[in-house]
Amino acid sequence: MKAVVFHAPGDVRVESVPVPVCGEDELLVSVDACAVCGSDLKAALSGNTRIKPPRVMGHEFTGIIVKKGRDAVGGFATGTRVVMATSISCGGCYYCQRGLGNLCVELAPMGFSYHGGMAEFVRIPARALANGHLVATPAEIPAELAALAEPVSCAVNSVARCAVTTGDTVLVIGHGPLGIMNACVARAAGAAKVIIAGRNKNRLRQCSQFPFDRIVNPAEEDLKRIVMEETNHLGADVVIVAAPDAAPQEQALELARKRGRIMLFASLPVGKNILHLDSRLIHYNELQVLGASDSTPTHVKTAIEILASGKFPFDKLITHQLPLDEIHRAFDLMRSGEALRVVLHP
Repeated sequence: MKAVVFHAPGDVRVESVPVPVCGEDELLVSVDACAVCGSDLKAALSGNTRIKPPRVMGHEFTGIIVKKGRDAVGGFATGTRVVMATSISCGGCYYCQRGLGNLCVELAPMGFSYHGGMAEFVRIPARALANGHLVATPAEIPAELAALAEPVSCAVNSVARCAVTTGDTVLVIGHGPLGIMNACVARAAGAAKVIIAGRNKNRLRQCSQFPFDRIVNPAEEDLKRIVMEETNHLGADVVIVAAPDAAPQEQALELARKRGRIMLFASLPVGKNILHLDSRLIHYNELQVLGASDSTPTHVKTAIEILASGKFPFDKLITHQLPLDEIHRAFDLMRSGEALRVVLHP
């Protein structure tokens, strides 16, 4: 079969590899869509210590079950469309026992520890089935949308962690696909006002297709002034920073109201990950500064419900659909900022 294989930083190839053998306690899925994540691009450019090459890349995938091992658990039937919570937990550690599988001490992600979904077929490991990581999706969801379930699930975790509720004003800094997903999920959670901010004019135009109340370019407008105007000079109830840069994470403290919640959603690159935070703002305003990493199967199920609801034009996130052979074009589109989400089709 055809697959996108990571060999080393700067060495990602489209190759012919054997179709995975489905074990007696596993499933085999025919992949029909796999989105390209920012972490895929970073791995291709700079590597990732968690990837054990040669490794088939891709974790934002969907497909149809075509083979089921006789001992496979979970009750899935062949012909079912599925997605995954793709960072597979061990099921037994301190965090797994408390329902926090995304924080598992032995996480084994698809595309990192196991071969991923940038291929014609992917094998679903027994560990994923045993710990509930495979999730069925409604047949009516198009494959390219179903492939967004995993990243949307990360936004579901983020919004839940900062307790967005009915009537909140939510500011999202960062207008890439994950920023837009966080903003949409915040609206789905009941946010009355959603403000999104970013500096890329092309992406700001793309944001106009979504149900946001205010779209701000901090390079041309005073973000703090606008937030205060929109909140009766209180500040946002929740500030979600989905931009991988220290400056907006530090500024977020000034944009939240007293007892506001600040979500540091974006991971900063190693070497640029130290923040300088005003502890007086945290102390006197009783701010909560939070993080969110990855997602659980429960988050994926909620993501599927949001995708299936039709309330948000998530199809607008998919700016390009390409064959597997064009993975390097996908990377170029992402680096240029032209693409929001690129979906590959085997």
